Parts: sequence; structure tokens; C-alpha cells
Amino acid sequence: MKTEFPGSTPITIVIADANVMAARLLSDQFKRHADFDVVSCATDRASLLKVTRKSKLAVALIGSDLQDGPLSGIAVLRELLETNPGVRPILVFDRAEPHLVVEGLRAGARGVFSRANFDFTALRKCVRRVCEGQIWLGNSELEYVLQALAQARPLRAVNADKLELLSRREEEVMRLVAEGMGNREIAELLGLSEHTVKNYLFHIFDKLGISNRVELVLYAVSNHKTSIQVRQDKPLSDSVGAA
Repeated sequence: MKTEFPGSTPITIVIADANVMAARLLSDQFKRHADFDVVSCATDRASLLKVTRKSKLAVALIGSDLQDGPLSGIAVLRELLETNPGVRPILVFDRAEPHLVVEGLRAGARGVFSRANFDFTALRKCVRRVCEGQIWLGNSELEYVLQALAQARPLRAVNADKLELLSRREEEVMRLVAEGMGNREIAELLGLSEHTVKNYLFHIFDKLGISNRVELVLYAVSNHKTSIQVRQDKPLSDSVGAA
């Protein structure tokens, strides 16, 4: 029996995994809910890219291993996004190793989900949040990314004269992004147009030397001078905002 969500548009999904039976069982679980539409199940790079080219997809749920070999699910991400830039990939790991989580996000994953202690309710929430434009990371995965960020080139918080780079309004926009708000929500809250919010974000990216909202959120939550209200429910995903 399907769970109905009157008036909602189903989220179109492709499921890719080396294990055919696992992919089909997961597909059957999603098909019990009317707010999801599983377009296809794929087992390898070729079949995944084929359905991506043919179908308008919202989310691609990809196992880290496809039948092409270990970690081929990660390897296909960039090609997948070139084929269909609008799709939002979620990587599914049997066990999320730190370096694999970081590599997956660098390759374009918008969410990371672990099969350990599998919870289908949490996975449905993950798919919805990623479809809405948020980044989905559990507490452990976020910690991995923050550690990688700390080891990389530090983000600039001040200029050469030790002056603060962001204006008060830019700090406010950054804080709201980190709290999980999209451009429209920020615009409504601050009484601005969405275009103005986008302009603020472009300026913030330029000043901090970053290129996307994920890096901005990671900067915000790791900057002790910025007050970020991070929700500590499981997993820690709703604090990472829309792209």
C-alpha cells in the first residue's frame, strides 16, 4: 500500500548498485511511497549513464561499488553530472571511510548515506533533502570533511591588513546558508530579492576564496566567530544548505 501525498510531485530516482537484488529491494521500498518515482535500477556505468541521458531525474542513489569494479560508483560521478547537470547524486556506502567520503563529495555527490544500521525512513528524508538542494551528511561524515578542510589550504577570514573580509550583511547571509536556508527563504527573511541574495553569495565566495555553498557551510561551522545554530538530530544534514 502506497503512502499518499496529495498534490505533491513525485521525486524521480535512479538506483544504481552492483547488487541487483539489493537495488530491486530498495526500489520496492521506495515504490510504496507515492512521493517517489523510481525510474530505473542500474548495475554498471553504462546502464546508469544510459538512463541518465534518457530520463529527467531528480536524484541518483548510487552505491560506491558498481559491477564495473570497486569504487566505480564514485568514479562515475563526474561523468554522470556532465551527462545530466540537474541530477543530484547520493553515494551509498557499506561503510563510509573518511577518504572515500571526501573524494565522493569532491566528485560531486550531494549526499552520503551509510548502510550501517540501515534506516529507510532516514534514507527517504535524505533523498527529499538532497532533492530540495541541501547537502546530506551524518555527524561522522561531516567530521571527516571538516578534518580534510583543516588540512587543506586555509580559507581567508581576513585580508592582508587583518581586516574582516565580510560585511555584517554578508555574515548574516552566510549564517543563514549554514542553517540550511535556500536563497528564497533567505530573501524572504531579510526582505531582499533572490537576485540580491545571489549577489551577496558571489561576493562572499570571492572574498573567502571558495567556489561553492558546501565550502561556505564548512567555513561557517568551523569558524568560532560565527554563531551557527546547527541541529544535532540524526544525521547532521539539515544544517548544510541549498546549492
